Amino acid sequence: DPVVRLNGSFVKTRGFCTDVFFSAAIDWIDQMANSDTPFFAYIATNAPHGPFLAPAENKKRFLEMGFGEEQAAFYGMIENIDDNVGRLLNLMEDRYLFRNTVVIFMSDNGMTGGGSGRPGQPLGHDSNGREIMPYNSGMRGLKGSPDEGGVRVPFFVRWDDHWQAGRDIDRIGGDIDLFPTIAAVTGAELPPHQVDGRSLIPLLENSDADWPDRYLFTHVGRWPTGAEPNDFQWKNFSVRNQRFRFVNNTELFDMEADPGQQSNVIEKFPDVVTGFRTAYDDWWKATRPLMVNESAAMSPTRPFHEAYKAQLASGGIPEWKPRR
Repeated sequence: DPVVRLNGSFVKTRGFCTDVFFSAAIDWIDQMANSDTPFFAYIATNAPHGPFLAPAENKKRFLEMGFGEEQAAFYGMIENIDDNVGRLLNLMEDRYLFRNTVVIFMSDNGMTGGGSGRPGQPLGHDSNGREIMPYNSGMRGLKGSPDEGGVRVPFFVRWDDHWQAGRDIDRIGGDIDLFPTIAAVTGAELPPHQVDGRSLIPLLENSDADWPDRYLFTHVGRWPTGAEPNDFQWKNFSVRNQRFRFVNNTELFDMEADPGQQSNVIEKFPDVVTGFRTAYDDWWKATRPLMVNESAAMSPTRPFHEAYKAQLASGGIPEWKPRR
């Protein structure tokens, strides 16, 4: 029953948070479907994330398989998202929105630790008594890591009568490509060099389209307040192109032959390593001037909390209910 901010004011809701967010989005999209006004809906759930809590009906089957409470809640959160995405797609089907609406599903980082289970420790057992192990598609690393398992995310796209369904596209893309893709879909023109990414439309229209290789950079930018960022340049980072991932200046992996990053081939490809190092150094030097206020202390004030307390004291928190 979360309290959330709606159009600048706090409201009290009833139910599980993901259900609430999707109910609000479905309400709004249903209203927009009655008009000729183009719309954009960004539905950002906080699940699956700690604290690991999920509706009982979504945890039930995982508990029955022997999962711990946290793990059952984590996977229950994912199941609940699946249910809600289904609700959204059903609405779009009912309102005939698929032909002129692009649907994108993605997440923000790789698998989390803890809730998803611990490496090497079984989560529970299936109906045949076999152990169920934590699953990350065989990728190395979890959330917070610059390895493949920390940064690779799903990216599903649907636009009926425009992009052929049922295809897997194996070219490398990044979150920086999302904005130019949406701009291209809507017909908006971006000034040259305004953004770092590129439109994914050529690949969405043709899986075999020409797609020049490039470097994609990841840096886990967490260092103490007041520290010099340059001291952390060559730590906790990776660079990826179509074939290789270069990690922490000491490892190179052939991701096509070794997607689990088991074999370091840095000695076999010195020219490749030189290219990665040079590209990363150039990227860092271009990025470093944007790292401002590195010595600024965190504010003890929590504006969100203070605004909630002020509204509670002045007029209270009204209840919100979905229309559908």
